[in-house]
Amino acid sequence: MKECKKECKKTSIGGQALIEGIMMLGPKKSAIAVRRADGEIELKVEDVTRPADKCRIFGWPFVRGVAGIVDSLRRGFRALDYASSIAISDIDEEKTRFEKWLEEKFGSRAVENAITAIAGVLGVLISVSMFIFLPTLLAGLLDGVIGSGILRNILEGVLRITIFFLFMFSISHMKDMKRVFSYHGAEHKTIFCYEAGEELTVENVKRFSKEHPRCGTSFMFSVMIVSILVFSVVSWSNPFIRMAFRLLLLPVVVGISYEINRYVGRSENLLARIIRAPGLWFQGFTTFEPDDGMIEIAITALSEVIPEDAESDKW
Repeated sequence: MKECKKECKKTSIGGQALIEGIMMLGPKKSAIAVRRADGEIELKVEDVTRPADKCRIFGWPFVRGVAGIVDSLRRGFRALDYASSIAISDIDEEKTRFEKWLEEKFGSRAVENAITAIAGVLGVLISVSMFIFLPTLLAGLLDGVIGSGILRNILEGVLRITIFFLFMFSISHMKDMKRVFSYHGAEHKTIFCYEAGEELTVENVKRFSKEHPRCGTSFMFSVMIVSILVFSVVSWSNPFIRMAFRLLLLPVVVGISYEINRYVGRSENLLARIIRAPGLWFQGFTTFEPDDGMIEIAITALSEVIPEDAESDKW
């Protein structure tokens, strides 16, 4: 598979796999392309205002990572809601009496926004519980055996990576998630093709790699590693106090991880290749080879967000 090396453009355009679709986010526009049940492509294009456009501070190093993640989560949940609403409308499912009452009482848009907000909060809570609270509690059970704050923090990090690995491994074997991860592969291959300066056709895109160094999976792995180092500054024996400090230090971890991911994504030296290797390996669980229709979806979405100024989307 072809990869885009240092002679290729490194773009800031990124994407997210959805239910039967893909969202692409460019410097000025976002586009969501979803395949309907009848085979037609539903396309939604919107203008984009980045956090740094609203406040200059959000563009500063380390701060931009935290602002970007919050913005990405917000956009991501909205995109998932849009894609799932299309899938549900295609099924033409009969609404329950409770659903009808909610829409009559509050309006369909308000109900959709509320569901998206609840799903977003639950998603964050589950992630924090699984990757922060659970490793801290498990490591705390061995306090009497370990007896060292440094070893305990290393154990927590190992447990965090292990849980992340098992989670990715398990969902990658779910039938429905395999299709989502195939769209993820289509997103990466299409961005690689664009960065190489080649025409965005299905045949051209198919020749590129499905693993991309600026992927969210690689970012998540960076978070796992950086958290071991950052969390090591907190050596409280009480697991609940440690959990509180973990939450307080999470923005620091995210900010540092973003800068590392940004560096390895735009560099091709030996150090960058070594740092990003584990993240690329992890993408074996979150990206699969797409079919032609999935690539067509990715091309449709990406084509809408490519800026007129070729310099404005450089990474």
